[in-house]
Amino acid sequence: MSERTVTLIKGDGIGPEVSDAVVSILEAARTPVAFEEVVVGQAAFDAEGDPLPERALRSVRRNGVALKGPVTTPVGKGFASINVRLRKTLDLYANLRPVQNLPNIASRFQGVDVVVVRENTEDLYSGLEHTVVPGVVESLKIITEAASTRIARFAFDYARRHGRKRVTAIHKANIMKLSDGLFLECFRRVSQEYPDIAADDRIVDAACMRLVMNPEVFDVMLLENLYGDIVSDLAAGLVGGLGLVPGANLGPTTAIFEAVHGSAPDIAGTDRANPTALLLSAILMLRHLALDEHADSIERAVTETFAAGIRTPDVGGSAGTKAFARAIAERL
Repeated sequence: MSERTVTLIKGDGIGPEVSDAVVSILEAARTPVAFEEVVVGQAAFDAEGDPLPERALRSVRRNGVALKGPVTTPVGKGFASINVRLRKTLDLYANLRPVQNLPNIASRFQGVDVVVVRENTEDLYSGLEHTVVPGVVESLKIITEAASTRIARFAFDYARRHGRKRVTAIHKANIMKLSDGLFLECFRRVSQEYPDIAADDRIVDAACMRLVMNPEVFDVMLLENLYGDIVSDLAAGLVGGLGLVPGANLGPTTAIFEAVHGSAPDIAGTDRANPTALLLSAILMLRHLALDEHADSIERAVTETFAAGIRTPDVGGSAGTKAFARAIAERL
């Protein structure tokens, strides 16, 4: 089997630690992947004046796939979000976040199995804001037929490929009749192309209530950008938090798989970071690369490790980052 080159962005804070842990597990599983590391964030900003230098973008474009650790975005100063720039520059229009329980992790619910699909390029995150008059700011919500149709088709394609039974569109079309109305109209039109997949919709506030009462009623949830940002984190909270949930940002020619938690600089270098989210993201990456056998092997090892009660401190365990990675590698 030929080796596939993947761009590796370790990030900062705990990023290098969790990245090294994940790479060690992939190496132990003998996955045919070679990593090409690029530096972004504060270190790149200090050295080159740009936190997302062109050489990093060239690497991702050339390889088509990247594995990315968390990167700090300065609050109120410094540079803009690297995550947002990557999504816009590379047209990573679909954010995918599968949410499932892991053994021996305390959570409000067991048996959670929800996939959140979020449109990644427009809505209020378009960043179109201006001051109308002093004391009055207008922020524009952009919803287009093209983007809404594309993300709806992505959700139904994903459901069909992975044996999912239902796609639920989440919206506020009862109030925002034009913008969310267009999103819902596109969803319903696309759903007619997939008669084998059930399609329904829910108003976002009611959906949030239902999600924290009966998460089992949802299968694949399809949301606009802002709703998706909120609901994907809410869903992660049902199974123990962002440190246990993978993430992927997918476009027509490029895919970036990343941990969705922060860079946690307060515990950087202490061997306490949890690499689970990035490892589960790497499993998604392997499936994207059609390396399903390797993905299955690592996924089984992760489940067995948690079932054995081996966990990092953030989820009630005592294993350090390196020890946790070794425990998974030993179970491959």
